[in-house]
Amino acid sequence: MCGIAGIFHFDTDRKADSRVIKLMTDSLSHRGPDGEGFFINNNIALGHRRLSIIDLETGDQPMFNEDSSIVVIFNGEIYNYIELREELRALGHIFRTNSDTEVIIKAYQQWDLDCQNKFNGMWAFALWDEKKQQLFLSRDRIGEKPLFYSIFENTLVFGSEIKSLFACGAPSEYDLELLEIYLALSFIPAPYTFYKGISKLEAGHCLIITSNSIAKKQFWDLPEIDESNMYKETDKVYQQFEYLLKDSIKLRMRCDVPYGAFLSGGLDSSSIVTLMSEISSFPIKTFTIGYHEKPFDERDLARLVANELQTDHHEILVKYDSLTESLDNIAYHFDEPFGDASAIATWHVSKFGSEKVKMILTGDGGDEILSGYRIYQGEKFASQYQHLPAWLRKGIPNFFSLLSKPFDGHAFNYPLKRIERVCNSSNIDFKSRFLSKIVSIDICYLKQLTRDTKKYPVEEFLSDFLKKCRYKNPFYQLMYLNHKLTLPDDMLVKTDRMSMAHSIEIRTPFLDYRLIEYMAKVDKEVKMKNYERKSILRHTVGRKLPKGILKAPKKGFSVPLRYWLKNDSLKKNLQDLEKDMNFLSHNKMETLLKRNITGREDDGDFIWKLLILSKAIAASILVPTIGLSNGVIAY
Repeated sequence: MCGIAGIFHFDTDRKADSRVIKLMTDSLSHRGPDGEGFFINNNIALGHRRLSIIDLETGDQPMFNEDSSIVVIFNGEIYNYIELREELRALGHIFRTNSDTEVIIKAYQQWDLDCQNKFNGMWAFALWDEKKQQLFLSRDRIGEKPLFYSIFENTLVFGSEIKSLFACGAPSEYDLELLEIYLALSFIPAPYTFYKGISKLEAGHCLIITSNSIAKKQFWDLPEIDESNMYKETDKVYQQFEYLLKDSIKLRMRCDVPYGAFLSGGLDSSSIVTLMSEISSFPIKTFTIGYHEKPFDERDLARLVANELQTDHHEILVKYDSLTESLDNIAYHFDEPFGDASAIATWHVSKFGSEKVKMILTGDGGDEILSGYRIYQGEKFASQYQHLPAWLRKGIPNFFSLLSKPFDGHAFNYPLKRIERVCNSSNIDFKSRFLSKIVSIDICYLKQLTRDTKKYPVEEFLSDFLKKCRYKNPFYQLMYLNHKLTLPDDMLVKTDRMSMAHSIEIRTPFLDYRLIEYMAKVDKEVKMKNYERKSILRHTVGRKLPKGILKAPKKGFSVPLRYWLKNDSLKKNLQDLEKDMNFLSHNKMETLLKRNITGREDDGDFIWKLLILSKAIAASILVPTIGLSNGVIAY
């Protein structure tokens, strides 16, 4: 796990500046505290920061082939590197190291761009082919590792984080046309960023760059499915799922440093730790965070698993007074607005875990491959609800709306409001229903809040995105959106930035591409028997878990924001929020803050989005900058 950066001048007579690539990689030092390396040759410069996980002695980068005509810098892990090395040896290749990085070089020499399809792993790499005078940038299938790029002053620059691009003078003008999309989704989706002229390379894509051309190519997508002929044989599905998951964990336990697992007390992470314990010859180190606020605290559930498996268990309590620190750190490490509040939890558990280990396995991705989010229950409910008479479909949400009014300010109000929202959303089309569930406030209110800005409407973005989806049933369309939108641009962004902030590597066994491709073809009725979430996991690995884990309601990696954001110590942050963002309606913001404080609505998640946005707008990226053309250092 590392940080990478690079410069490519399209003018082949223009020399790359060593000072610039050094500053770019310095800005990524948290991603790779164990070493640095550079390759500078005429118009190209590559920089690398290393976090040593595999082949600690001979795995330094940049890495070259025998005649130095190919050089690579690499962020991530190729988990099947041992198997690929043996396959390549049989084809006549000779290896000088035990690293997965050298496997990338040899695989490229053997299979050219098709090498990407041979890798089982997470990666963002840059490979320079001197003979072809070609730069090859690649990002893994699912989007676990980030890669940003910008083209300005007849130069392409790229890096693992946006701050590395700022370090060489990349334009940093905000793109407020994306404001509504951010406030609706909590993130900026690829290929966009919050800055004009800076792009994210999409998951499963590569860039081929020469002095006179740039080509973007997609090398992976979710598989084609026949929705009338999905996998329905339950026993076979269970057997294949358990085999693939256990094999994925085995591959991801390969490393040369101490490792452990995050254990939330949920079904996904508990299952990962259970299978790790079966494979490992020593107790697995497990890490859990908790809160004083009981509805959000899963420490008791995590202890059930830890005690059952006799793990080396560690816990930490996160308190509301950490919120301001979290706000500052999240704003810095994400470089652009990122409003998923579960980043707070990931920040703290990564910091805690990094004190004991350098690599962690997590249960991230389980909800995506197993269709385990509550929203999938909602899709199933909607398909049945829409068969009711129109008068009844309209009357039920009205009833719950009236029922909730006497409970304004009371915790009982939240579930009543949720029932009202679920019923209302079941009356509308899939795209609108998806938005009503992912947006934490009413979409009309959101539009009023941003009415004075020129914007790319979130409905239009979603329509454009769904044009690429070949699936017809809303349940499978939701699966597509989770895999192609929310997973790479929300969940995996969160885990990457918050773990790398503490120089710790996260690996996600549920996101083995073999599991994803197989589970995409499993029938929805097998994935969700009646309304049972994650039926496949419950009836395989779940049988080995304490019963309390199976019976516990889903909490997710949530944070008690609705409690914390009522605290007086946050008043200054909320005042700054109104002052900094003159492009939003202050009246609407005032109403939003007041109704959360009084308890009329739970707007904590949305207020957090606004706080993060305010920080991103107000903050400067504190990295030294050398302009590509003038060579002037500025801060």
